[in-house]
Amino acid sequence: MADILHETRGAVAWTTLNRPQARNAMTFAMYEGLFERAKAIADDPAIRAWVITGAGGKAFAAGTDISQFTEFRTGQDALDYETRIDRVLSAIEDCPKPVIAAIAGACTGGGLGIAGVCDLRIAAANARFGLPIARTLGNCLSMANYGRFAALIGAARVKELVFTARLVEAEEALKLGLVTELLETPEALETRAMELATHIAGLAPRTLTATKFALKRLRLAAGTIHGDDLVTMCFGSEDFQEGVRAFLGKRPPNWTGR
Repeated sequence: MADILHETRGAVAWTTLNRPQARNAMTFAMYEGLFERAKAIADDPAIRAWVITGAGGKAFAAGTDISQFTEFRTGQDALDYETRIDRVLSAIEDCPKPVIAAIAGACTGGGLGIAGVCDLRIAAANARFGLPIARTLGNCLSMANYGRFAALIGAARVKELVFTARLVEAEEALKLGLVTELLETPEALETRAMELATHIAGLAPRTLTATKFALKRLRLAAGTIHGDDLVTMCFGSEDFQEGVRAFLGKRPPNWTGR
């Protein structure tokens, strides 16, 4: 079965990340599938809203599949990766149709990156959110993603999540404004996501498009800040290679700061 599934439900496009055996960890092919879907939805006048969710009820997406990092050796590998992922996230963010993330279970790392560029996030009670990179791989976010998360929950909260590497439970995520609504079960989440998307699909599309684009312009008003040196510092380090080996070997990493 395909790792990413697409269907159309009336005026609503529905995309399911479909690797439940791997907690829907994202392969490069899955990222590319999201990019292609974002472009197709943007160009389809019959589609008025888009829902992205994860299969299995235990994860939205638990980041990028770590096995894809085993060949990383240099900072340029990291920059190429971030460019590739930001291309996908920007396509979702810039899709003129409203995008809803329906989140059950783990939503971490790259999964939270995907959810973060959606316009609305609703979650099941079992949802958990985090950026545990200081505990797992020893990498860092791109400048674009630092900016997105800071706009979403504030710079202080982004620091706290990264510095502690903890996961946020669903109730706290609601209080933080990370999600706007909680449902008791993954099944109730799917029903509500479809109901919400159908409602939004019936509203004035230009108003919704203008609102999402205006808010992005406000976030970008401070200008572009260079951050490639930070990405290469982390991804090009011995610590990052140790983090990948430790993650795949199911053992704690031995950080050295090199």
